[in-house]
Amino acid sequence: MTFNSLRPFASKFIEPIAKVVANAGISPNMISVASLVFAAMAGICFYYSLNENRLVLAAGFFVFLNSFLDALDGAMARYLNIAGNKGDFLDHVIDRYSDIFIICGIFLGGHVLWQIGTLAIVGVLITSYLGTQAQAMEIGRYYGGIMGRADRLVFIILASIIYFVYPLQIGGFSALGWLMIVIAIGSHITAFQRIFHIWNKL
Repeated sequence: MTFNSLRPFASKFIEPIAKVVANAGISPNMISVASLVFAAMAGICFYYSLNENRLVLAAGFFVFLNSFLDALDGAMARYLNIAGNKGDFLDHVIDRYSDIFIICGIFLGGHVLWQIGTLAIVGVLITSYLGTQAQAMEIGRYYGGIMGRADRLVFIILASIIYFVYPLQIGGFSALGWLMIVIAIGSHITAFQRIFHIWNKL
């Protein structure tokens, strides 16, 4: 993944914020739940945005907040020295619901054919499942492949900005439509990359 490799760099900015928020008495789990709320808001905005591109910009902002808080809760748990299986489990569950809210909001809102959207969400869920399955089989959590969650979220934010500036279609699809195609293809390629990696490790 491209953007996941930037985590050490991003941590330099997130960790100071995590310390401030944690010292204010806010728990990592509260931040995790807040990230889910922002994902749901993003999905709602995408769903109603076909004829109102300002809602797409709002959705992109909510996706940014979701991704930021998703990174923040882990940094807070490490700072408080309370990182554990329960927090990790909650984080994975919320991430999957967040993916569903955001991606389904885009294709159910009419930005692309539902068949393409279905391929995209299936690819995303299988890719994520394979990453955690590797961990369950004691191979270690695997983030490899050409498109992980960090990549998807960055692409969604960028496509939202592009759609706000230029909502017209190019080649039969808007920026959000092409985004769904990229996610559908990229996620399934990533899934096969992870299958190959896990199989070889086994």
